[in-house]
Amino acid sequence: MLEATKSPTPTQSGTDSAPVPTNPALAAEARIARLAVTIFPALVVLAGVAGFLVPSAFQPLGPSVPYLLGIIMFCMGLTLTPPDFASVVKRPWAVVLGIVAHYVIMPGAGWLIAVALQLPPELAVGLILVGCAPSGTASNVMAFLAKGDVALSVAVASVSTLIAPVVTPLLVLFLAGSFLEIDAGSMVLDIVKTVLLPVIAGLLARLFFKNLIAKLLPGLPWASAVVISFIVAIVVAGSASKIVAAGGIVFLAVVLHNGFGLGLGYLAGKLGQLDDKARRALAFEVGMQNSGLAATLATAHFTPLAALPSAVFSLWHNISGAIVAAWLARRPLRDA
Repeated sequence: MLEATKSPTPTQSGTDSAPVPTNPALAAEARIARLAVTIFPALVVLAGVAGFLVPSAFQPLGPSVPYLLGIIMFCMGLTLTPPDFASVVKRPWAVVLGIVAHYVIMPGAGWLIAVALQLPPELAVGLILVGCAPSGTASNVMAFLAKGDVALSVAVASVSTLIAPVVTPLLVLFLAGSFLEIDAGSMVLDIVKTVLLPVIAGLLARLFFKNLIAKLLPGLPWASAVVISFIVAIVVAGSASKIVAAGGIVFLAVVLHNGFGLGLGYLAGKLGQLDDKARRALAFEVGMQNSGLAATLATAHFTPLAALPSAVFSLWHNISGAIVAAWLARRPLRDA
C-alpha cells in the first residue's frame, strides 16, 4: 500500500498505447513509481518477518502507529492538486459510481467472507474494517501502469479519503457491531486526526511551498513504502503469538476480499457504461484499501489480532495489484 504515491497523469500516443509522459520530470517520476511498486511488497514482507521474529523490538512502538499514518496521509496531501478535484465536477457520474462501488462492494464482501469463513470476532472485525477503509492511493499507480484512467482514479481516492471520517465509522458500526462493541464517535475523531487533518495540511503545504514540494515529490513513494513497512512490522509484532494459528485463514480471507474487489470494481464500471480506461481505474479503486488506516483503527479500538487482516492486506493487495496491472497493460483497450 503506497499510501502517498500518485502517478503523474499520462499523455498517450494512441488509444491503445502504453502511457508515456512526455515531460522528462514526469517520466522520471513514473519510473520511480514503478520501481517503488515493484520493491514495496518485498519491503513489507521483510518488515512482517522482522516483526514476527523479533516482536520485542517493535511492540514498544505501538503508540506511534497513528503518527506514522499521519505522515503517510500528509504525503498524500502533498500529491494533490486543484485539477484532481476539478475532475469531480467534470465527471460526477464516474466519480460517484466509483465512491459508491468502493463503499458498498468492499464492506459487503468483508462481512460476507467473515461470516462464510466463521472468523473469530477480532479477525471478522479486522477484515470488515479493511473493507470500510477509503482507497489506498497506490491504486493510482496501478491504474497508471494498467493504462487506466489516472485522473478518475485520483479523484475517487481523494474523495473516498475526505469522506472517510463519516462513512467508515458508520459502516463499521453497521456491519461489525454484532461481532464486537464499536465506539463510532471515537473512531470518527481518530480518522479526523490521523487522516483528514494531515491531508489538509499537505494540501496547504503544496499550495504555499510549491517549488520546495516539487523537489520532494519523486521521493514520496519511497517515504510511503518505508513508513507503511514500519506499521506492518509493528502490527505483526503485536499479534506474533497468534499468527501461526490464524495466519492461514486470514490469508485466505484477504485473497478472497481483494479478488472480489478487483473483479467487481471492473464490473461496476462496465455496468455503469464507463469506457475501458475508467473500468480499469475502478478495479483498483475498489480492490485496494488504505490498510494503514485500518491497522491503526484496529490497534487503537480493538486488539492487536484485529489488525492482522490489515497487515496481510497491505502486502497482498500490492502484489495482486501489480500482477493485474501488468496483465491489463498487455491487453488493448476495448474502446480503441
